[in-house]
Amino acid sequence: MIVEHEPRRQGPQYGAPPPGYRDSGHPGYRTRSGLHRFLGGSPAAVFVRLLFLSVVVGALMAMLGLTPARLFWHAYDTLRVLIDLGLETFHDFGGWILAGAVVVVPLWLISRLLAVSK
Repeated sequence: MIVEHEPRRQGPQYGAPPPGYRDSGHPGYRTRSGLHRFLGGSPAAVFVRLLFLSVVVGALMAMLGLTPARLFWHAYDTLRVLIDLGLETFHDFGGWILAGAVVVVPLWLISRLLAVSK
């Protein structure tokens, strides 16, 4: 395979910055505009991609009988169940701590008092 490295044979766009880049004044260093970096592409291209994906996801949700409100309430109920389960676990864990402390703390106190008296 022969690769052409001659800049004059590459055409008028050889070495030109890609769209969305601006020269920062340093040779060989180009930066993307802030908007281009934030969006991940040109605004029009990002808009078209988001529009297409919105239509596809909306159609899929309609076929499955889902609505945004149903999704929200399902996520809310799931989060509440997880929080309740976590709090119940901490409640049980706290009970274990208190039950163990009733035995451990007096034994520790007695052992410390006996160690000081020696």
